[in-house]
Amino acid sequence: MRQPLLAALTLMLVLGGCGGFSARLNPFNWFGGSQETQTAALAVPIDADPRPLVEQVTFMTVEPMQGGAIVRATGLPPTQGHWDAELVPRPLDENGVLVYDFRLVPPLRRADVSTQQSREVQVAAFLSDFKLDSIRQITVQGAANARSSRR
Repeated sequence: MRQPLLAALTLMLVLGGCGGFSARLNPFNWFGGSQETQTAALAVPIDADPRPLVEQVTFMTVEPMQGGAIVRATGLPPTQGHWDAELVPRPLDENGVLVYDFRLVPPLRRADVSTQQSREVQVAAFLSDFKLDSIRQITVQGAANARSSRR
């Protein structure tokens, strides 16, 4: 009876310490909610991707999972019918900021505007634990705005 109790108390002490100094090691503390930020300047062209940026990024989150994290974003184009959406990564800068361009293809014919919910486009990208080691901030940008999440 004493060994299981001692083990449970030890486990509680170890897990209780995850919020202090070792918070960097606790994956549940990584990347809180996103905040709206300004768009980054296009310093480096992304291999001439012809797809335009989504007009507005409405939502962005970084969800921890086994082996890394998933970056999810929702964009709002001006009309319905946009397709082939993707988060296109830019090179990581020296400050540990990873910027994704939210790119998609506009409809081939005239499209309706309709409701916001019917126009929303969702995309996601996976980042491994190895890549996350050097990342301090993740930004997803559209044409009019960007959303960022920090550690």
